[in-house]
Amino acid sequence: MENEDSDLVLVTQAQKGNKRAYDLLVVKYQHRILLLVQRFLKDPVESMDVAQEAFIKAYRSLHNFRGESAFYTWLYRIAVNTAKNYLAARGRRPPDVDVMAEDAVYVEGGEALRDRGSPEHELNRDRLRETINAALNRLPEDLRVALMLREYDGLSYEDIATIMQCPVGTVRSRIFRAREAIEQEIAPLL
Repeated sequence: MENEDSDLVLVTQAQKGNKRAYDLLVVKYQHRILLLVQRFLKDPVESMDVAQEAFIKAYRSLHNFRGESAFYTWLYRIAVNTAKNYLAARGRRPPDVDVMAEDAVYVEGGEALRDRGSPEHELNRDRLRETINAALNRLPEDLRVALMLREYDGLSYEDIATIMQCPVGTVRSRIFRAREAIEQEIAPLL
């Protein structure tokens, strides 16, 4: 809450013309936004350009920010849309998978796969990663995006609802269904 309050103060100052206040927001979130954009674009130079473009778009639209969501949630949506638009303009599709197996911390029963150092562990880890990635690829986009925002980015259900423009209950349902589908596919491996 304190983080959101400090962001709101900076946004209010930036809306009044204080460019230094916006610079502070850029410094605060530039690394997170760059990492987000790199999930869509693998090229570091392109990613930096698109992240910068997202911050420019956010600055130009700052007068539209009403504080109905956290500033980062609002900025996140702008960055995702900027990355997707960049790919679309170049005739490329966004990646189907945004998360690695190591990020799927919600998997229960994975202790058997943590016998590090053995060839069996390496094989099991690779099989689990392939299975999770394949399961993610088969998920409908709305389920996949909701799950990624929750598990990979650690966003709250409320922030995800804002980003996806749907009720919180719908977000919870999508995440539950996505987890359930992935768990069914990996159960034989565990």
